[in-house]
Amino acid sequence: MKPNKPSAKPVPAKIGATVTGADNMPEIREGQTVALLQELHILTRDGKMNQDSRRKLKQVYHLYQFIEPLLKDVLAEKGQVSLVDHGAGKSYLGFIIYDLFFKALNDGSHIYGIETREELVARSQELAKQFNFPGMSFLPLSVAESTESKLLPDRVDIVTALHACNTATDDAIQFALKKKAKYMVLVPCCQAEVASVLKKNKGQSLGKSALTEIWRHPIHTREFGSQITNVLRCLQLEAHGYQVNVTELVGWEHSMKNELIIATYKNLPRQRPSERLREVLETVGLEEMGNRFFTEQLEKQ
Repeated sequence: MKPNKPSAKPVPAKIGATVTGADNMPEIREGQTVALLQELHILTRDGKMNQDSRRKLKQVYHLYQFIEPLLKDVLAEKGQVSLVDHGAGKSYLGFIIYDLFFKALNDGSHIYGIETREELVARSQELAKQFNFPGMSFLPLSVAESTESKLLPDRVDIVTALHACNTATDDAIQFALKKKAKYMVLVPCCQAEVASVLKKNKGQSLGKSALTEIWRHPIHTREFGSQITNVLRCLQLEAHGYQVNVTELVGWEHSMKNELIIATYKNLPRQRPSERLREVLETVGLEEMGNRFFTEQLEKQ
C-alpha cells in the first residue's frame, strides 16, 4: 500500500514573499506574492486553499492567459500600458495582473479599478499601499460615471469587465469606445435588459415571424435574451472597426456566465456589421433599443 502524499507546506505570510516550485502549490503561479493571495482570501493564513478559491483562481488565471499577450503587445508598441478594470469588486483580477505583470515594470504603466462599492474601493486602496503597488488606482464610480470622469486618462489601452452585471458590460463598451481602447476583454453577466424588452413586446411580435417561437416561452425568453445581447454587442464592436473573437472562459462546470468576448481594434470595414446590427434589431423586435447599440458615430455612417 502506497503511503499518503505529504500535504502542501504552510506558506509564510511575509509581505513580498513569492511562490516558488518548492512550495508545492501547483494552483499558484511562479512569482505570485503569497501574502497578497492571503489578503485576498484566496489562500488561508496557513497557506491552504478551498474549492471555491480554486474555482475563482482558475477563472482569473485563465483570463490572464488571454490578457497577457495583449499587455505585451501594447508594451512593445508604446513602452507602457494602461488597463481599466470595470466592476472590479474585490479586484482579484487587477491585483493578480499587477502582481504577475505590472510589478516588474517601472515605466508609468497603470491599472485603474472601477467599482461602485466604496468599502471595496477603500480596501483595494489599502492593499495597493500595503504591497507597494504604486501603479494601481481605485475609483468609487459606476462604469457610466467613469466614462466622463476626469480622474481617468483620455485614452486607455485595454478595458476589462469580468462579470459586469447586465448593462454594466454595455457601459464598459461605451467607455472603451470613447477612450479608443485597442483591446477589450469582456465576460458579460446577467443580461436581463434585452429579455425584458422581448417579453414586453412578445404579444406584438408573435404573429410576425416563425422566428418568434425561439423566445415564446418564458425560459426561452431569458436564454435567448442573453444570447442575442452578446450577438448585438459583437456586431456593435465590429461596426466600430474591431475584430471580435468569442470563446469560453472556463469549463461550464465552473460558471454558467462563461462567454468571453475579446475585441481588437483593426480599423476594419464598418458598413456591413452596422447594417447587420440594424437588421437583427428589427427582426427580433428590439428597434427601441437602437440607442443602446447605435452610438452617434454609427448613426452618421
